[in-house]
Amino acid sequence: MQNKEDRQKLLAQQTLSKINEVENHGTRRYPHRLNFYDKPPLGDITIEDFETCALDRLRILAEIESSFVRNRSWDELKNITITQSDKFLQLNSNSAWTLDLESQRRKDHVGHFVLRLAFCRSEDLRRRFVKAETALFRVRFDSDDGEENLEFLKSRDFGWEEVTADEVEEHFKELQTAAASANREPNPKERYCKVRWTRVPDLIEKRRVFLKGGMAYVPSREQSSIVFQEFQNSLMKSLEMTAKALPFLDEDTRIVPILNNLSQGFLAGVSSEWSTATAGSGNEITADMIDDMARKHFPACMRNLHECLRRDKHLKHFGRLQYGLFLKVLGLSIDEAISFWRRSFSNIQDDKFNKEYRYNIRHSFGLEGKRANYPAKSCQQILTSDQPGTGDSHGCPYRHFSPDNLQTALLSMYSSQGLTSADLPEIMHTVKAGHYHVACTRVFEITHARQGVAKGEGVGSGESVTHPNQYAARSRELERERDGDNGKKEDDGDVVMMG
Repeated sequence: MQNKEDRQKLLAQQTLSKINEVENHGTRRYPHRLNFYDKPPLGDITIEDFETCALDRLRILAEIESSFVRNRSWDELKNITITQSDKFLQLNSNSAWTLDLESQRRKDHVGHFVLRLAFCRSEDLRRRFVKAETALFRVRFDSDDGEENLEFLKSRDFGWEEVTADEVEEHFKELQTAAASANREPNPKERYCKVRWTRVPDLIEKRRVFLKGGMAYVPSREQSSIVFQEFQNSLMKSLEMTAKALPFLDEDTRIVPILNNLSQGFLAGVSSEWSTATAGSGNEITADMIDDMARKHFPACMRNLHECLRRDKHLKHFGRLQYGLFLKVLGLSIDEAISFWRRSFSNIQDDKFNKEYRYNIRHSFGLEGKRANYPAKSCQQILTSDQPGTGDSHGCPYRHFSPDNLQTALLSMYSSQGLTSADLPEIMHTVKAGHYHVACTRVFEITHARQGVAKGEGVGSGESVTHPNQYAARSRELERERDGDNGKKEDDGDVVMMG
């Protein structure tokens, strides 16, 4: 009896909570999932949240920009964006009333404004940011609930004028012609609005609207074009205003380094980092396994370092640092690391190795000095810091090699894995455009096509390479999946034979 009463109380509380949610819809800080970001977020925010909100949003914008570079279809871009949003920036509709929608929308709001500060600094950054943000807004608009979409549109003044039923009837023939041009079935009950023709040039170009007296008659299903254009224009104006106010932030030593890091990574073509690139994330490996793994699983930056090490029996400081941390995260223990580097530096005497190199190896594992457990370098760090000079082997081949040397190196490294000269024009096109991680991702897809990786799939769910260890980890995972399937088929065959 008591359990029945408790269930009734719980049901009543949930019902009251839902009613309260509906009643307070108009007074909530974020009544809609969609946002034009007209006002900055209010309240205190920690430096950690400041950076986290921006990075999580940037991961999504990075994949949107990668989709543009790779000429993905709108449906492909939409699917990838939704997948990334589910991982890093969930933004549910009002119907998901059991979730903390306010926290979701506040994170979205804060992240947007932090990135405004980072990307208002130059015309190129502003243009790229607006393009990616507009695409994100459009994905959300297209996937939003119809009723919530309508409520959002009613909450703003888009400067359009509703067309009366009498006007629709008067011009129905012309509206019918426009509908036919857009491959739409004419609907006498469809709602229309009027706007100045200059606001819908894309619809006019495709003959999807009826024009009269300088006004375009836009059907309800095409009104999104006006909304997207309004969002884009509003954001560009806001970014220009933010750029003028940015010098006032120069004295804030906490915020400026974060903004610099965000904008530098975006300019370098890599806008996010692999979130699981920490020590111990891979299975333990031995020094004897590295030669074979380098041939099968390493990205070009680490493959180049490995080959230079084998050829010269030495690497300079930044090369050792870049490669050593990569191997540590790959799963090489401190004892195996010392064994690997000692054998690799075969031209050096034991005393010299112990004095000059053993300490640095132990230091990178957090066993010497300040005992910090250093992470492996991400693509962004490799691209933007410690630029290689003459005689250096570190860096990113896609950025730091000459075009001829890069093409020669790629064919040398990956021809046995299926890369051919016919693949190079596409790869070099993305390199020339400065999207180095997209070029690396395409190489990954080509060299893992035999394991079932399709063009556009990236390292999973369309995601681009943003960390060397991400590349290697996914490659090893695909190999394990393939070997597991082969083993299963053999076992299945044995069972059939035994029957």
